[in-house]
Amino acid sequence: MTACVHDHSSWPAADALGACRLLTPQVTLAALSLVVEGRVLDLGQETMADAPRIPPNQTPYVMSMSARSASTLRARRAMGVENEVGSNLERVGMTMHVGTHIDALGHFTIGDRMFGGRSAEEVVADRGLTELGVEQIPPIVTRALVLDLAGLDGGEFLEAGRPIKAADLEAWSARAGLAPRDGDAVLIRTGWGRFYMTDNPRYVAGEPGIDLGAARWLTERGVVAIGADTMAVEVLPGTEHPRILMPVHQHCLVEAGVHLIENMALDGLAAEGAGEVCFIAAAPKFTGATGAPLRPLALV
Repeated sequence: MTACVHDHSSWPAADALGACRLLTPQVTLAALSLVVEGRVLDLGQETMADAPRIPPNQTPYVMSMSARSASTLRARRAMGVENEVGSNLERVGMTMHVGTHIDALGHFTIGDRMFGGRSAEEVVADRGLTELGVEQIPPIVTRALVLDLAGLDGGEFLEAGRPIKAADLEAWSARAGLAPRDGDAVLIRTGWGRFYMTDNPRYVAGEPGIDLGAARWLTERGVVAIGADTMAVEVLPGTEHPRILMPVHQHCLVEAGVHLIENMALDGLAAEGAGEVCFIAAAPKFTGATGAPLRPLALV
């Protein structure tokens, strides 16, 4: 289970792919070889009104109908259209970080610094990011390691504020006989997903998740994405220091170029008992967006 350890500081400054540069045809073919039964497991939560969010930055998901069948039917009759054709159309307002979604590399900064040493002053514009937007995330078809850690403390889920440390990841790796390798995704089930849309105040008030040491352990091993059944993937409140906020986001997105996938539905996948699966995630190309809704899939 020897892994190549990556020094992300050596990556070309002009690179906008980050860790996704490790996705090769060989990685994809190896992932597809894991498919045995041809079943598809949906790993996405529904995005709906009142979906959990953290205000004020995360605005609510709001949908309204902008056109209804009755009105479009009348309009087309007035145009001389003979068949009974109507249509329904909607408008949606939301932050890209509600529901199951993927973070683009331009989502976070360390001071003014963004991934690849870019300056936020130059990249962040009124109408979106000029670089590092979600449209630059390539389709991800790779192996995912499935770490069901919900029972680490003997219960059905980990408590808010419970850090998942590098030692926990190493112990899982030893038990499963699997280790992260270049191009992998890693999906971490904490059991916290049970509170999504059943107890939203609890879901967003805090969460179990990886700490900075665990994040570094994963990124050094070449993973391209880390997903979890929580709002932020990382432990909240943080454990490094009470005045240090979201260090895992800063490390993964700014330093390592590794995407985070949040609010995943992982209970069904964990029930399969598989430690590795073929994983598919393709972000819609919202140009300049800091993230995007996602419907990740596992093929077994």
